This record gives sequence, C-alpha cells and structure tokens, in this order.
Amino acid sequence: MVSRVIPVDTFDLVIFGGTGDLARRKILPGLFRRYSAGQMPEAAQVIGAARSEMSVNEYRAMVREALMEFSDKAEQGEEVIAGFLQHIDYQQVDAQGDDGWEALREKLRDGIVRAFYFSVAPFLFGDIAERLKTRGLADADSRIVVEKPFGRDLQTARALNATLATYFEEGQIYRIDHYLGKETVQNLMAVRFGNILFEPLWNAQFIDHVQITVAETVGVGGRGSYYDKSGAMRDMVQNHLMQLLCLIAMEPPARFEPDAVRDEKLKVIRALEPVLANEVVRGQYEAANGEDGYLDHAGDPRSITESFIALKVRIANWRWQSTPFYLRTGKRLRARMSEIVVRFREPPHSIFGEEAGGRANEMTIRLQPDEGMDLRVTIKEPGPGGMRLVDVPLDMTFADALGPDAEEVPDAYERLIMDVIRGNQTLFMRGDEVEAAWAWTDPIIAGWEEGKTKPAKYDSGSSGPEAALELLHRDGRRWREIRA
Repeated sequence: MVSRVIPVDTFDLVIFGGTGDLARRKILPGLFRRYSAGQMPEAAQVIGAARSEMSVNEYRAMVREALMEFSDKAEQGEEVIAGFLQHIDYQQVDAQGDDGWEALREKLRDGIVRAFYFSVAPFLFGDIAERLKTRGLADADSRIVVEKPFGRDLQTARALNATLATYFEEGQIYRIDHYLGKETVQNLMAVRFGNILFEPLWNAQFIDHVQITVAETVGVGGRGSYYDKSGAMRDMVQNHLMQLLCLIAMEPPARFEPDAVRDEKLKVIRALEPVLANEVVRGQYEAANGEDGYLDHAGDPRSITESFIALKVRIANWRWQSTPFYLRTGKRLRARMSEIVVRFREPPHSIFGEEAGGRANEMTIRLQPDEGMDLRVTIKEPGPGGMRLVDVPLDMTFADALGPDAEEVPDAYERLIMDVIRGNQTLFMRGDEVEAAWAWTDPIIAGWEEGKTKPAKYDSGSSGPEAALELLHRDGRRWREIRA
C-alpha cells in the first residue's frame, strides 16, 4: 500500500522530540525556509511534542532562538519570523506513558494530512507508533517519519520494521536519509537518465572505478558514548554511502516513481559481493595539530571503535563486473567534503604518443560544501609548440550556473519533509532495503569483532590512515585528494 497523495492545502505536522537538537538545527529551520519561500499553506500547523513542561509561548521563544542561530533566512526580519511562529504549537507528551496524548489528539484536525516526525531515540519508536494508532491520532492517510539508526544489525532492523508494521503500512513509513534530499543526488539521476550522452557509457566497459567519499572535520565530541556503540560502518556506510552507491549503480527504473526506484536500489544491494578482510581499512583519529583524539571522548578509554573506514566493494552483475567501488568516510579529516568520483577508462590507444601521458575523463559529483558537478576532459593546451594536452573541467556548480536562484534551492531536510506531506516516498528507504543493507554489512563487522582487530591510528586533520591509500595503490589507482 502506498499512502494516498492528497492535495496539500494544509497539514498537521507533529514533531516528537520537538525540543531536541535535530528539531532545533534542521527540522524547524527547514520548515521556516519553506514558509519564507511561500510554500507552507496558510493553515498549516506544526506541533512540537516532548516531555518538557512548557507553554506555547515558551516553545515559540525556543523556536525563535533556534531560527536565529541555525537559519540563514532569519535575517528576513521580525515580521516573517512572527508569521511563522503563528503556525507553531506545543504539547507536553509522555512517549511511554499516558499523559498528553488526549490533549494532542484534540489539537489535530480531521480530513487533512497528518504527519508525525519521530525525532527521538529509536527505542521510543514502538511506543509512539502504538499510541498514535490505538489512541486515534493516526488514520489511513497519516505518515510517520523515522530517523536513523534503523537498527544496529539485521536482527534489530527486522524487529524495528516488524514493530512499525504492526501499526502502520509500509506506504505510511518514511525512513529519512538526508543525503537523498540533496540537490546533487537527485541531479545524479537526472544526468544519468535524462541524457543519452552518459547512460551508454555507464558500465564496466567504460568506467574504470568509482570513489565515494564523505569526509568530516568534526570529531565525535559529546556523542562519544553513542558513537562507541556505532562506529563509522554503522553510522555512515550502511545507510548514507550505501544509498549513494545504489543511485550510481542501479539500472534505469521504468518510471520515476517510489517503488520503481527503490526496486532498482534493492537489486544493487542484493548484488553486492562479500568484502574480503584485506579490502577493509579501519582507523581511529588521535590527537594532533592542536585537535583532541577519539579516546578523549569515547565511552571506553580502550575503545577499538572505528572513526574512519575505507573499503573496496564489488557488484556482481553484468553492468559492473570488474569495476570496483571504493568507499571511505571518517571524522577529524583534513576537510569537510562529500563527493562521488566516476573515473572513466583511458582511450584504448593514444595517437599523441607516450609523452602525452595517460588521459582519462573524470566526473565529480559534489554533495558538499559546494553542490555541483564537473567533468574533466582533455584538450590541447593553447599556444604554439606542438600538441600539448591538458585536462580541464567543465564545471556545473549550481551557484554559478543558476545565479541568485541557486540560493533558493531547498536543503535536504526541508525538501524531504515536504515530500512526506505530499506522500512521495521516492527519496526514502523501504524496509526491505534496510534489511538487505544490514545483511551485507553484518558479516563485515563480525569479521573484525571476532578477531578483535584494532583500528589503525591517524592524525586529526589528516586524510586518514596510510593503509587506506594502499587500498587503491595496490590496484594501480589513487584516491582523489581530500581538500576543502
């Protein structure tokens, strides 16, 4: 069952965990941007729900502070902020008890879209889902939004899916991965499937390898105890990087519709080959360059949890046989950078001689900090003196290409929240996708946990452990440099 698409004349959105960090940093500022752009219906209602005892005016004051701190649109002025705050309400609710649920139900309106955002710890998902259903707050057209982690292994993911399925149909469940809401990620599909130029080349015959990098400059900070139970594999690879891999590697869907797209992503996950032990590099940052080390914040001072991981991935199908995918992600690296690099094969024969060197086209899809794409092509270097070749980029940076309008491109959260309201699940993970990803991930984690292998140390502010470089060097390749 797919949730019915209802014209969005108005909606009720309840944010459980409405006083929490995610609500303050992302959800509420994202909604404010949509309001500022004139895309929030006049009668829309946003209700924060949390355990804190707080009046509506006190909650609105908290929301105002969050907008001033985290929204680049707050500069539009007091009148705009005041208008947005009129859409904000608050209800104290005990997620695991009885208090507040009847009062919350009375705030909700009939005959419109009701969406419930679970911005809370995963152990509360089942309690909230059960109360929404049994106390009459959710109906057949309601949607729930759940944040990662979607379990910590296959067993817990299955249990979570089963719990949610007890109260809601799959078509009502929106598992949010904000990476899929980025403009560049969606443009990747447009470039692949909207241009005949690329799709005929999008296979092992023409592509040498693919790199997916998500590098962060921040450390674990105050999240040390949580991160110690997760690590980079669970926190990033199983979801964010897996989704990017699927979009790069999937077959063309029959239509740009939720299940058609997600069916093709699922096929990619199920085609992933097991990763060999010598094709995984784990790292943990240590104090250097004036920055602290992982163990300064870890829940266990002897922790062997990885803050960095790199791995070589193979896809066992006709399109990608012999083309490896290299994935890496880590904290406290040299620069904040998320990108996908598609390295094409060199021409089979160079008419320009050995002195021209090997030349290969390269497409780079940048997710952050500057969303866009560039394609490196080989041209003759201008000037006299013979045929000297040089590689130059054909740059498709959105801010440059679109001009002032690029500033109005929605960020990931605001786009995905509005997709929830519209009933569009295309950019959300399906339950069987989550379980298939864990089924591939679990044996990799089990391999190093059984061997109690320690992660390699790397300096804060570096590009990661040396062994990650060797992962590509032994294949005659090299990582694209991590740089701002």
